[in-house]
Amino acid sequence: MRELSVSEQRYQAVLAVIKDGATVTEVAARFGVSRKTVHQWLARYEADGLEGLADRSHRPRSSPLQMPAVVEVALVDLRRRHPSWGPRRLVYELERSGLEPVPSESGAYRALLRFGLIDPAARRPRDRKWKRWERGRAMELWQMDVVGGFLLDDGRKAKALTGIDDHSRFCVSAFLMLRESASSVAEGLRLALERYGLPGQVLTDNGKVFTGRFNQPPVEMLFDRILREQGVEHLLTQPRSPTTTGKVERFHRALRTEFRTDRVFASLAAAQAELDAWVVDYNTRRPHQAIGMVPPAERFLAASTAPAVPIRPTSDTARPMAARGDGDWVARRANAVGVITVNWQQIVLGKAAAGRDLDVWVTDEVIQVYDGDQLLRTQLRQGSGDVRKKRASIPGGRSTVKTSGTHHPE
Repeated sequence: MRELSVSEQRYQAVLAVIKDGATVTEVAARFGVSRKTVHQWLARYEADGLEGLADRSHRPRSSPLQMPAVVEVALVDLRRRHPSWGPRRLVYELERSGLEPVPSESGAYRALLRFGLIDPAARRPRDRKWKRWERGRAMELWQMDVVGGFLLDDGRKAKALTGIDDHSRFCVSAFLMLRESASSVAEGLRLALERYGLPGQVLTDNGKVFTGRFNQPPVEMLFDRILREQGVEHLLTQPRSPTTTGKVERFHRALRTEFRTDRVFASLAAAQAELDAWVVDYNTRRPHQAIGMVPPAERFLAASTAPAVPIRPTSDTARPMAARGDGDWVARRANAVGVITVNWQQIVLGKAAAGRDLDVWVTDEVIQVYDGDQLLRTQLRQGSGDVRKKRASIPGGRSTVKTSGTHHPE
């Protein structure tokens, strides 16, 4: 016996009412449906015949919550012009432009998903092991780091010393440099301190340009020296803990996607000028999702009620070494036990320096020993007289040349 299709069963129910004269109540009981359903079958058969009894889509003809077409077009167009903007930023910008009705963030996400402008697989679930923290006021803590990827037209690559105020996400440093040297990083720090004053603390990773505390033997880098002389505490992250400086790392992401580091800049000066203009926009006009969609400058100025502490004059060791002029650069090689002799004065550096070629800055008062850009030792000069000179390179890439007179940096 052949099994009847759904349409055939409905047709039989309709014929039972129309042809056989059965009541709707009887037909509904016989076919196990409601009286309302039987009435619907009769109406559909009268309107469209047998085809009207086929299955239809259950999708509603209209939805009161559906996003209007004009809003959807504006949302998609804005996303295509700004691929890095997520639903929250897009909704914020649409509301600021005066568009009505303003869609919800979830509605914006679904619309972007329908148009293939969002990859749902790219959304990372939040790691519950992370603990969010934030300082209560501006200028309590700066997070600082170095980021690369700035390609110049002549083939060289520049890096930037970046700094973010922990409370307000205000950018306090975006200083470009050709070499990630101790002197360049120290110069960027000095410029930030002169412009915005002294924070309570500075947090960095354990990079060699920031600290030499883990060297053997430990040394004091110029970055450490400047902070110590200014009375600013230098905090270090735990090894392999990038989330500790997550705010400055998130700034790097904005730098790469919004400032567009995937391009070639005409020169270092041109790149710095463009970066400075972008930082102004980032600080004063760009809404920040982590602080309630307000620009960082609004929170930085509102929370920083106390006047900025001015930077104090620093010692000569905190200035770029090429600016020094009252001394001599000489070269020495440490012996097997890490000892060098300068002007008949022995300086013990430790076995870690054994056999290494070192640069020594000699003044009338002190002797400073550098291994590249790292300051290994500062020691009072005990003797006087002419120093037996050899060719030496200035930390930071410059060099001295041997002459008949006193050696000076080029």
